[in-house]
Amino acid sequence: MVGVALVVSMAGLACAMRGLSVGTAYAVWVGIGGSLIVLYAMATGAEPVSLAKVVGRKTAA
Repeated sequence: MVGVALVVSMAGLACAMRGLSVGTAYAVWVGIGGSLIVLYAMATGAEPVSLAKVVGRKTAA
């Protein structure tokens, strides 16, 4: 499963780099990856879900 995700991720980055500069493509790739990691953690229960996290608001700890 992890191998498939890695291949799909790299393919997405390669596809994005055809139309964007390397820096922009990488920034978008990292942002999407970070968002998907948080969504996965929330879906599996590893990360508590809150309205602030879903909306994307930063809260003070």
